[in-house]
Amino acid sequence: MAIWHQQPDLVKLNERGKNTAVESLGIVITEIGDDYIKGTMPVDHRTVQPMGLLHGGASVLLAESLGSIAANYCVNRDKFYCVGMEINANHLRSVKAGTVTGITRPLHLGATTQVWEIKIYNQAEKLVCISRLTIAVVKRLEEKQV
Repeated sequence: MAIWHQQPDLVKLNERGKNTAVESLGIVITEIGDDYIKGTMPVDHRTVQPMGLLHGGASVLLAESLGSIAANYCVNRDKFYCVGMEINANHLRSVKAGTVTGITRPLHLGATTQVWEIKIYNQAEKLVCISRLTIAVVKRLEEKQV
């Protein structure tokens, strides 16, 4: 059973990333499943640290982007929006080149908070980073009638 309040659309998701950090780092949403969103990020001059390895901050940006995107599609976006509260990441393996793939799945979908797990893999499908993102579900304020 799908977890989405509104079914995400790949084209719209990627268009929404234009002129943001997502576009700057080359992140592309590639797949939507019943309970996950998958995206890729190149390991190149935009995403490596001075030693030529995938920057941990770039991995965290990929993780938070995937989790935040997914979270917002699990709520009624006319009434709520989701923002990151806390994120952690364990960097398990270095990557020097190629592309990494992140997959986010929910661990908890509550009324006021959500918790998402994001696993990032290298091209050999070995786990590079595992992250957990806590999301706040915020009620939209109604416009005041004058």
